[in-house]
Amino acid sequence: MHNCNPVRTPVVVGTKLSKEGNEAHVSPTLFRQIVGTLRYLTCTRPNITYGVSLISKFLESPRQSHMQVAKRIMRYIKDTYDHGLFYSSSSNGGFVGYLDSDWGGDIDDRRSTSGYCFNFGTTA
Repeated sequence: MHNCNPVRTPVVVGTKLSKEGNEAHVSPTLFRQIVGTLRYLTCTRPNITYGVSLISKFLESPRQSHMQVAKRIMRYIKDTYDHGLFYSSSSNGGFVGYLDSDWGGDIDDRRSTSGYCFNFGTTA
């Protein structure tokens, strides 16, 4: 991934992944290592949380499309390595929360995916 082309978004809009399909399987061990590392990064990089959540559903039997999304997230991190959470002692903002859901967007089991974000001052 050292010489990869960076991308501006962690996941392509409208990406739908499924357990079913006729594409090739990838190494479960490698995929789990990548997802585990990305999950660790979500502590300081909340902007990758949705993408990591999306691929975390396929740890048992990952396919090529799941690995492609994982690699895209890593390419996004390469482009945004200097992003992070920064707190300022002078911010006078309050505590504000946002929530969204896709209401049954998982094509395998029709489960909903929800997400939330809380801002404290000027930091998400």
